[in-house]
Amino acid sequence: MENWDPEDEEAWERGGKRVARRNLVLSVLAEHVGFSVWSMWSVLVLFMSPKIGLDFAPDEKFLMVVVPTLVGALLRLPYSSAVTRFGGRNWTLFSSLVLLVPTAATVYFVQRPGTPLWVFLLIGAAAGAGGGNFASSMTNITAFYPQRKQGWALGLNAGGGNLGVAAVQLLGLLVISAAGDTHPAYVAAFYLPLIALTAALAALRMDNVAMVRAEPGAQREAAANPHTWWISLLYVGTFGSFIGFGFAFGLVLQSQFGSTPLEAASFTFLGPLLGSVARPLGGRIADRFGGARVTTWAFAGMAAGTGVLLWAGQNGSFALFVAGFTWLFVVSGIGNGSTYKMIPAVFARQAQDAITSGHDATAAFAASRRLSGAVIGIAGAAGALGGVAINLAFRSAYGDAGSGAPAFWSFLAFYGLCALVLRTVYLRGEHPGTPVPATRQSRASHVR
Repeated sequence: MENWDPEDEEAWERGGKRVARRNLVLSVLAEHVGFSVWSMWSVLVLFMSPKIGLDFAPDEKFLMVVVPTLVGALLRLPYSSAVTRFGGRNWTLFSSLVLLVPTAATVYFVQRPGTPLWVFLLIGAAAGAGGGNFASSMTNITAFYPQRKQGWALGLNAGGGNLGVAAVQLLGLLVISAAGDTHPAYVAAFYLPLIALTAALAALRMDNVAMVRAEPGAQREAAANPHTWWISLLYVGTFGSFIGFGFAFGLVLQSQFGSTPLEAASFTFLGPLLGSVARPLGGRIADRFGGARVTTWAFAGMAAGTGVLLWAGQNGSFALFVAGFTWLFVVSGIGNGSTYKMIPAVFARQAQDAITSGHDATAAFAASRRLSGAVIGIAGAAGALGGVAINLAFRSAYGDAGSGAPAFWSFLAFYGLCALVLRTVYLRGEHPGTPVPATRQSRASHVR
């Protein structure tokens, strides 16, 4: 599609919003399936026991969860660049079809007794491709919506994708309830036709938009902007918590309370479900009150939830522990939406400042969109790496101390650091909730 301009209100009302909505719906579906495949190992490890000839230690199970998280994080940067090079429709088709490989391999190996750990680590690494879908999807959808609607659109896109975590965990619960805890292949097999359907719909109904094609060096340009790294740090705290807890929750319940697979699966889906639903809400609230302000509220809520987990773990309260974890999912979901809303807002603010300083308006807002797309990829990768850190912290805590308390204390300290960054960098200006203006030198370097 040439000459696409979502900021043209007349063209938007004449048909642009219908095009944007169609691409958003299919983007949500593709990202949802990607998240499900990516997080599938958080469910499969609950099945692994001597009953199916796969007896792995807790630290080995945490490693199976860490590997797809890490690969998904590392793929987000190239996936974000790929959609700008090949087009949203083309890349969605390719990235969906790739998921058939780890899913089919899972069906084949996951119930074969005696399969060594390294085989599952390789399959998990391939499943990490599903995590990369987030960055390409978000970069693509940014081009379809006007800046005033991006908080809601990006929140809905990401929230629908995040629901894949809850969906695969709910599927695991259904399989355990209906067929017992010895049939993990059923979980993976469910997604084979769904992946094929997603690829077909992407090929037939999605669009490539010319304006989403970024100039070479956009990520290098974004990397030179300090806001990229401040926002990435915040996203480590919000999305890193959401995806890290989503992958680890079932294993934490088994390690902390000795839960059976059925008991663990009965609770693991609820938090990711509510957190995913909360994400577009966070984007919408941020549209009204400002992304930085809402993100600060989210970190305060996450700190409070972590305190509840520390108390519940120390006093052996299973119900309060589950409630505290569920609360963490909800507030981290809100923080995910509000943090991503900050990305276009920050760079739009820089564009406005540049125009005030005499720069060309068209060039300024083109630079704003180019940088926003690049930062989405960088922040998305950084946030997913936060999920890796969370699972490594749990692996170390339960391996060395037999308790999650050391991990929770480290999370609490990090949330405090993020709140301090928000207060210092984004909330000390004249208008709380908006970014502090960049310096003239910084603005000039980014508007060319």
